[in-house]
Amino acid sequence: MTTATHSTLFPDGHGASQFAAPPRDADAVLEGLDPEQREVATALHGPVCVLAGAGTGKTRALTHRIAYGVHAGILQPGNILAVTFTNRAAGEMRGRLRQLGAQGVQARTFHSAALRQLQYFWPKAVGGELPRIAERKIQLVAEAAAVSGTRLDRSELRDVTGEIEWAKVTQTVPADYPAAAARAGRQISRDPAETAQIYAAYERLKSDRSVIDFEDVLLLTVGILQDRHDIAEAVRAQYQHFVVDEYQDVSPLQQRLLELWLGERDNLCVVGDASQTIYSFTGATPDHLLDFRTRHPGATLVKLVRDYRSSPQVVHLANGLLLQARGRAADHRLELVSQRDSGPEPAYREYPDEPAEAEGAARRIRDLIAAGTPASEIAVLFRTNSQSETYEQALADAGIAYQLRGAERFFERTEVREAGAALRGAARFGGNDALLDDAVDLPSQVRAVLSTKGWQPVPPAGSGTVRERWESLAALVRLAEDFARAHPSATLGDLVAELDERAGAQHAPTVDGVTLASLHAAKGLEWDAVFLVGVAEGMMPISYAKTDEQVEEERRLLYVGVTRARRHLCLSWALSRSPGGRAGRRPSRFLDGLRPGSTGGVGHSAGAAGGIERGTATTVTSRPRPTTRTPARCRVCGRTLTDAGEMKLMRCEDCPSDMDEGLYERLRDWRSTQARLSGQPDFCVFTDKTLIAIAEAVPEDARTLSRIPGVLARKLQRYGNDVLAICAGQSPEAREAED
Repeated sequence: MTTATHSTLFPDGHGASQFAAPPRDADAVLEGLDPEQREVATALHGPVCVLAGAGTGKTRALTHRIAYGVHAGILQPGNILAVTFTNRAAGEMRGRLRQLGAQGVQARTFHSAALRQLQYFWPKAVGGELPRIAERKIQLVAEAAAVSGTRLDRSELRDVTGEIEWAKVTQTVPADYPAAAARAGRQISRDPAETAQIYAAYERLKSDRSVIDFEDVLLLTVGILQDRHDIAEAVRAQYQHFVVDEYQDVSPLQQRLLELWLGERDNLCVVGDASQTIYSFTGATPDHLLDFRTRHPGATLVKLVRDYRSSPQVVHLANGLLLQARGRAADHRLELVSQRDSGPEPAYREYPDEPAEAEGAARRIRDLIAAGTPASEIAVLFRTNSQSETYEQALADAGIAYQLRGAERFFERTEVREAGAALRGAARFGGNDALLDDAVDLPSQVRAVLSTKGWQPVPPAGSGTVRERWESLAALVRLAEDFARAHPSATLGDLVAELDERAGAQHAPTVDGVTLASLHAAKGLEWDAVFLVGVAEGMMPISYAKTDEQVEEERRLLYVGVTRARRHLCLSWALSRSPGGRAGRRPSRFLDGLRPGSTGGVGHSAGAAGGIERGTATTVTSRPRPTTRTPARCRVCGRTLTDAGEMKLMRCEDCPSDMDEGLYERLRDWRSTQARLSGQPDFCVFTDKTLIAIAEAVPEDARTLSRIPGVLARKLQRYGNDVLAICAGQSPEAREAED
């Protein structure tokens, strides 16, 4: 392993010297930079293209480049425009430049820079004040749809709005949208011609009301700079040196704006990594980065491959993922070289079902926290936001604080709130609701109600908000099915009460907690420990990724997830969705040749202890996955059990129970007290099924109690003495006094 050349590490993991005061001179700015970063910092003339891998200190290289130019007198702060893609990244860049003594440099997003210019030049170019920016674009789109005679539900409205945004950043007018969408392989819920009609009506409405939208800021700035050469020259006189971060994410419209800012000059430095292109659905393309040297012959090219973020083991896996990639971006992949000390091997864990996978992740997270890893330095990353609910619940059950990034909490999502209101209304009407006339049981009632909100037995094709909405509603249907199995006589009102309790249990603190985020939302972030969950076919790559290009973007998305980890990395998957379900899933193809026991690819790193953990076992093995699983059988009649609730009881629901009714009631009373003291709903202590199983088994010791499904190690430690005391006919307080 290469030894780090930097004296310290920034909290974000990038190698950097921390200055207590701004550097004395230009040479001091270069102190602590590695050779490639120094090459970037000193390349101040002509076009420069920096290919920077994940964790290689690109922001450090960029800010030191600007500061070096300022301290050397080559660059004037007021003549520099540094552009990036998020306000957070722009703010970080400004902070670092101030620390380096380069105040006065403009570091902005594309939209912020364009809006600033538009506001200044509008009176001269057009006259009057700049039209106000519409506060609620989606409301205008809804009105445009109504004018066009189209009725859209909320999710379809979001999808159409997204398509309009994509059309504008790709500079596609309404008449050309259907053909452009077909060429780009856009998967949308509405007919393209219908979407084009709504798009045209939307543009007319904006014009009639003298408002503009976010994309218009770029379009209007481009229009003014193209039409008014005097204004274009004024901008070019102001900004003479340009730096663009995350260049692989620029859209055609942003690239056009950059070209107009530059004019005939070539004082441009771009930084990017084609292997981190994951936003093509918004119009981003790595072509501008990959074609840079074609457009700018003789450009300086620097590659940053020294990874200061991740351990050699994490970097080896990241490199392995890209070695299997195909396509243009893959042809320009960077092989990273870790600069950090050795760490643990990435863990690969296989579980029988999704709840077990979530519980396994929560268990490992608790162990990491106990070993000293702060909760804020741990993340659980998933492909779609709809996966969050299972992990929210598992972390809540484990008493681990968490925060959601880039997604609403499950029970705060619009579609979930609307579904809850519809279920509440149906429960209030009871048998008088005609919608429920043919619904004979609770799950059927829920399906009937949610069918009015967009649920259907077969998931919709494609991606986008329609698919995400369906997945949220499908999660509620599955919850109703599980609840009905556990409570055969439950009513719709009982289910609504259960939903309210679950929503209340998930109001965890939003600070100092484990981060739950989608892979897209995790871009640009990093943690000491990362759990990549749901890494199975159908989710990674996602089922609607059909073309080679779409599949390769899914691979890059997994690469981004892997490179978020500094030291601990765990990849997991479930063989089935629910307990007792058919084990028909397989690990993601992207892990072939990388995880132990698989074939193809580059294999595991040398000396790896490696292995795949299955289920909840703690022993790591490298045995092949068994093709058959020992079935659970009823302890009364011997029938094979498939229902999760029956498997917990280890008997058929209809088989006679030898439950001690009095014990069961005492356990229920005790559970209510514990739930009230901890501020949780009853089921977070033990579910009804677990209490029934305890009342049937009447365990006399901890070992017997631990064999009951639902009594996990954490709950055994927390509640075991109380439960055993109640089973022995004692009060928990009396048992504690004896001990």
